[in-house]
Amino acid sequence: MSRLRRRNNDASIQLTPMIDVMTVLLAVFMVTTPMMTTGIDLELPRAGASAMTGSDHAIQISVDERGNYFLSDTKLSRDEVVKRALAMRGENPQLTIMISGDAHADYGAVMSMMGKLKDVGFQKVGLRTQPE
Repeated sequence: MSRLRRRNNDASIQLTPMIDVMTVLLAVFMVTTPMMTTGIDLELPRAGASAMTGSDHAIQISVDERGNYFLSDTKLSRDEVVKRALAMRGENPQLTIMISGDAHADYGAVMSMMGKLKDVGFQKVGLRTQPE
């Protein structure tokens, strides 16, 4: 007689190794994400002990020493920065804007950005400084 072979096919998936890998990946991303903040290398003006350093939830606008405007690390014209800020305000009406002006930047370029933002209705506009 022929002998029948029966195989015990265990088709279940072991979730423990997958959960371990996902936990490690989550920990790696949580540790490395704050270190990945990009921006323009600016020498911020020094102010007193109560200097405004900015908020993580604010839009960061930078003005370099040549008067160029940057939204995060993207170089844009002043009007384009304002347009994008208005688009972001549509999602969050309580949006705060922090302007980081280089210590050697033209005062007029920084104030021009601040004035334009105030003209289009932004109420929470601040200047970012470095504590002494």
